[in-house]
Amino acid sequence: MGSLFRSEEMSLCQLFLQSEAAYACVSELGELGLVQFRDLNPDVNAFQRKFVNEVRRCDEMERKLRYLEKEIKKDGIPMLDTGESPEAPQPREMIDLEATFEKLENELREVNQNAEALKRNYLELTELKHILRKTQVFFDEAVPTGNVPNKTRNRYQQMADSHREEEQVNLLGEEGIRAGGAGAQGQNLKLGFVAGVILRERLPAFERMLWRACRGNVFLRQAMIEDPLEDPSTGDKVYKSVFIIFFQGDQLKTRVKKICEGFRATLYPCPEAPTDRREMAMGVMTRIEDLHTVLGQTQDHRHRVLVAAAKNLKNWFVKVRKIKAIYHTLNLFNLDVTQKCLIAECWVPLLDFETIQIALRRGTERSGSSVPPILNRMETFEDPPTYNRTNKFTHAFQALINAYGVASYREMNPAPYTIITFPFLFAVMFGDLGHGTIMALFGLWMVLKEKPLAAKKSDNEIWNIFFGGRYIIFLMGVFSMYTGFVYNDIFSKSLNLFGSAWSINYNTSTVMGNKALQLNPKGLDYAQTPYPIGLDPVWQVAPLNKIIFQNAYKMKISIIFGVIHMLFGVFVGLFNHRYFKNKMAIYCEFIPQVIFLVFLFFYMTLLMFIKWVKYSASSEQVVYSAGCAPSILITFINMVLFKAPDENNGDCSPFMFAGQQGLQKFLVIIALLCVPWMLLAKPILIMRGRKEAAHQPIAPYSNENGDADGLNQHNNAAATQGGQQPPAQQQGGGGHGHDNEEMSEIFIHQGIHTIEYVLGSVSHTASYLRLWALSLAHAQLAEVLWNMVLQNGLKQDGWIGGIALWAVFAFWAVLTVGILVLMEGLSAFLHTLRLHWVEFQSKFYAGLGYAFQPFSFEVILESSSSSSED
Repeated sequence: MGSLFRSEEMSLCQLFLQSEAAYACVSELGELGLVQFRDLNPDVNAFQRKFVNEVRRCDEMERKLRYLEKEIKKDGIPMLDTGESPEAPQPREMIDLEATFEKLENELREVNQNAEALKRNYLELTELKHILRKTQVFFDEAVPTGNVPNKTRNRYQQMADSHREEEQVNLLGEEGIRAGGAGAQGQNLKLGFVAGVILRERLPAFERMLWRACRGNVFLRQAMIEDPLEDPSTGDKVYKSVFIIFFQGDQLKTRVKKICEGFRATLYPCPEAPTDRREMAMGVMTRIEDLHTVLGQTQDHRHRVLVAAAKNLKNWFVKVRKIKAIYHTLNLFNLDVTQKCLIAECWVPLLDFETIQIALRRGTERSGSSVPPILNRMETFEDPPTYNRTNKFTHAFQALINAYGVASYREMNPAPYTIITFPFLFAVMFGDLGHGTIMALFGLWMVLKEKPLAAKKSDNEIWNIFFGGRYIIFLMGVFSMYTGFVYNDIFSKSLNLFGSAWSINYNTSTVMGNKALQLNPKGLDYAQTPYPIGLDPVWQVAPLNKIIFQNAYKMKISIIFGVIHMLFGVFVGLFNHRYFKNKMAIYCEFIPQVIFLVFLFFYMTLLMFIKWVKYSASSEQVVYSAGCAPSILITFINMVLFKAPDENNGDCSPFMFAGQQGLQKFLVIIALLCVPWMLLAKPILIMRGRKEAAHQPIAPYSNENGDADGLNQHNNAAATQGGQQPPAQQQGGGGHGHDNEEMSEIFIHQGIHTIEYVLGSVSHTASYLRLWALSLAHAQLAEVLWNMVLQNGLKQDGWIGGIALWAVFAFWAVLTVGILVLMEGLSAFLHTLRLHWVEFQSKFYAGLGYAFQPFSFEVILESSSSSSED
């Protein structure tokens, strides 16, 4: 639990592994997920590392698996996912896996090629079938050039349109038509033709091109194929049309064929004789039936292959990715001069040191090696990574903190305090018993159903955000229920659980005849005992001064919560200073910061409590009556400006207690003196410490390690005398060390820090007024929805009223959930996040660290699966 309040202690270790045992040991460490390896070959190209060939083999296996996965998804076959994670296979098993994947890929590609060839053949026969059918109709509808009955000629005229008549004139020529009309020639003109199919969307352009290229000397007939055809290459459905083109002469024939080729129209042979066409159609139908049978058998075989692969595909992916991750990690290691030992450097949590050693021994035993691994701790001046242990409850809160910045090493972690303060400050803004119940039930449902919901692995980003923060949502809902109970607010209405402390002593006619009546808290109207918990429900029926009363109440509690929250942040910083043994920061930063905040703003909150306690409408002393209560804001402004209040208020006094004016002047003077204290004390002490260290004689020393270690000891001693810690003790100190900075930079840094704190104390205190503002806005929106929507449904009588109430309630419920719970909830969440990041964490949190990223199979597999889904 200690690591929740402060990050884990980390140690840099050197790991020696025998080459034969390295794979198994790294595999065990990957299952454990507690070791972060450093790259010892940063200057070596990725293609020149020792295990690059193994990584390439894994990439090739992964490519084949992705191909299988694509084919399986194309057929809609479910892939078996047991949720188990098989162990990484041994290196010798890679050959078996490669052979299995190679066989599956080749078999599947061969099946796909055969199926594509069969489908292409099937498509050609289908198109030829439609051509033979449609051209028969075209030939049946042909008009002879001799004398024909009027019935036949009318049928042709109904079928042909005006531009086709022009085509006929251009194609046959005026002489041919006259000759046919006069009966001079009794034989038909000999015309050639071609038939084929073309995509329906290309047909208009195809027709225009024929007309322009052939100058109208061709005759085109076309008919749509009603049923869509399947493209054998893509599997998409396409719509095509049959066409037949009549022309005269070989030159036009060549031109027509080139145009068909340009528009990718497919031409098919079509006999001129009707008997030949019928025989060909019968042969085509027979071949189509045979092909249909063969295609069905091919698809069944393909389906069987894919179903067998789908059972093991997930496990294969896990195995290949684990192998690839192990070899990637081994590429970070160094080889010793004998080429028989691998050397690694890694960050390790000290608490898990024994666990890691046990895992290494287990890996050595699995590999059959007789040489045990060696794990040595190393001394380093480098800042270790930050590692905070989390569980499924604390993980979401830790994610909120890390989104602002990863904590410096061993810095105080705000996450455990955020677990309470975050939902509470949210609830102050969102306080409504009804809305809080909706949110709490939604969060509780996700918590209770987290295992089946997590197993679905949705790729919806918004849902994943909600599900990841299910415990935050649940706590925000529970706290909102509490604050809603204190506000006595449920869907903008109040609950009268304990009976109001106010009573109405007017008669019925007076109450009914007057819209505004006053109840005197000093008389019999008030029982002189407050409502036991929260606000009295009588304020619900006081529309004239309800907002005034709630504004004063919520504004004051916002400032009180804000000052306490900021003071708590300053005191958390004290734990940082004590842990890092930074006494200078305690005396030069923490103490003046606390004095400044307490003497000004905490004093203001004390005045609020004094005002609540001492002043009352039922007070027997006039000076402590409700009308004599001084304004806290005016009192605080006069205090800061050293301005004397106006005492000509009759029996009322501008002061709440004796000696208040003198005390306030003293507090302001001491608070102002804290500003130069924060600004100058620390730089002056650092400067004096450096001067003393410069005049200190160099002590003689001798040691085995030469001059470097002795010089480091001397520098550390000088830095300690100057108020600074040695570098080894400054690790994780939030970046506050100034050993190598010039004095001018230290003065500038301290000046910025002082200005930020002094001005921030004022602005941050005012920033907490957002608690009051959002709470007021939320309550007013809920009241508007009730009065403008639901109240209209409740006023209707009879069975019509029941139907109207059903419709109005549905509309009100949608607006309540959509606007008041979702949108207002998101707004309150963002404002709460800002209060924690800026107002609270700025008092103690540096956030200059970097996260501990251990070599973990679980993390690698999750990231790989999410990237493959994207």
